[in-house]
Amino acid sequence: MTAVAPTATELTGTVGLTRFALSRDRGRILVWITALPLLLVLTAASVKELYPTQADLDEAAAASSSNAGAIAFNGPVQALDTIGGQIAFQIGSLGLVLVALMSMFMTGRQTRAEEEAGRTELIRAMAVGRHAPAVAALIVVAGMNAAVGALVTLGLVALDLPVVGSVVLGLSFCALGIVFAVITVVMAQITENTRVVHGATGAVLGLAFILRAVGDVGDGTVSWLSPIGWAQKTRPFAGERWWPLLVAAGVTVGLVAVADVLADRRDVGSGLVAPRSGRRAAAPGLGSPWGLALRLQRGSLIGWSAGMFLTGVVYGWLADDVEDLVGDNDAVRDVIARYGGTSLTDSYLARSLLTLALIGSGYAIQSVLRLRGEEAGLRAEPVLATPVPRRRWAAGHLAVALAGSAIVLCAGGLGAGLAYAVVGGDPAQVPRLTGAALVHVPALWLLVGLATTLFGLAPRAITATWVALVFCLVVGVLGEVLDVPDRVAALSPFHHIPALPADDPAILPLVVLSALAACLTVIGLLGFRRRDLGGATMA
Repeated sequence: MTAVAPTATELTGTVGLTRFALSRDRGRILVWITALPLLLVLTAASVKELYPTQADLDEAAAASSSNAGAIAFNGPVQALDTIGGQIAFQIGSLGLVLVALMSMFMTGRQTRAEEEAGRTELIRAMAVGRHAPAVAALIVVAGMNAAVGALVTLGLVALDLPVVGSVVLGLSFCALGIVFAVITVVMAQITENTRVVHGATGAVLGLAFILRAVGDVGDGTVSWLSPIGWAQKTRPFAGERWWPLLVAAGVTVGLVAVADVLADRRDVGSGLVAPRSGRRAAAPGLGSPWGLALRLQRGSLIGWSAGMFLTGVVYGWLADDVEDLVGDNDAVRDVIARYGGTSLTDSYLARSLLTLALIGSGYAIQSVLRLRGEEAGLRAEPVLATPVPRRRWAAGHLAVALAGSAIVLCAGGLGAGLAYAVVGGDPAQVPRLTGAALVHVPALWLLVGLATTLFGLAPRAITATWVALVFCLVVGVLGEVLDVPDRVAALSPFHHIPALPADDPAILPLVVLSALAACLTVIGLLGFRRRDLGGATMA
């Protein structure tokens, strides 16, 4: 079937829908376009501080260039003997994955989630063109990516990095984000389930990362099969090349045409692939709030656990080479050594497990936010219209969030332990690092408690929990480099977790954090019992 450009009638109402989306999601948009550039620029500043001399850069370049694990995790070896090349190496892969996730979640929310909730059908009943909702979503998300790219560029220029390299790095973030926004739109035409859209797009992102990693460890050819590879082929700060951006632009245009064709072949609210027929009788577990919550969130739990396991494998694989990677760089040694212990490897592992815990906090928050999603999507009301009380329904989702937090951390620690056991020849590292990862569980539970409190007392402000996570990320990952005062760092629950395996175990902080998490969770459940569905706390 030949793709035909949308007519003016098919785009009627695009401007109005764009304004509506900006107004409705202004909070989420502001958090995304502020937090991502801030995290990336602060990371760049820390990298610049860690390599103050050319000798430090040369040593780091020699160590990283021969380490397959570092290349697979960060990207291709490009001018690592320059501060710009090191910054692109350290933040490039991270930033590209984050902007892809931002585009996936925001595009899915404004397209398939709106159809699934039935709001798109109501909007289409007015003078609104068939393609206007999707185009409005792409305009909003493309604008978000442009803002992220521009702010990253300005931040890098403010750090006295070359302007051209800063612009190319910012454009690479923007280009990849737009590619994944369009991929999400294509997936939204295929299935009528938002979770499947996110899962399928996330699978494409995972495949892109793997192809890029395999290609960069090899001769770089396979990397051309990955959108992440296209972005990194622009070589920021390493003899910039603009034309790989044209590859991303061409694929974007092609995917828009595909989405146009697919949209014309389906009805509003449906997908091209019909959902599977359910069983004649529901599984026994679905008869309880906990079983229903687990069924709704199992895909997310499996995906997060797999991602954490693979990330842990990378960290564990690098642990045996940490001495060579650090070399004689006293600044890097000092940062890692602040995690305690007499072994640089143990200090590195403690820092890596903290990073895994901070990443895993994303699952904990997302799981609690599912409560608000079920409520806002009007799916909670039919359940609560039965004899199921509010506290049991909410407790089911919270049980999945609390138990799932431990599972994703266990997966990350297990991956790190298995990889380190293989490279170091010590099977005892598996239970050692798995236990060291699980010690962060109370910190994740505290974030669950905070999100639950907001859900119960101020549901429309629940996304502010992501701001708390960003604060924890900055303090946990960059606190030493930025010299964050102890009284500020103490606001992060992760600051009070013993840095195992480098530090000595301590029970009291874990008990206190768990107790605080329990109190916040109870406050949230009590607030939920007293307020109207979809509203604020009742007087």
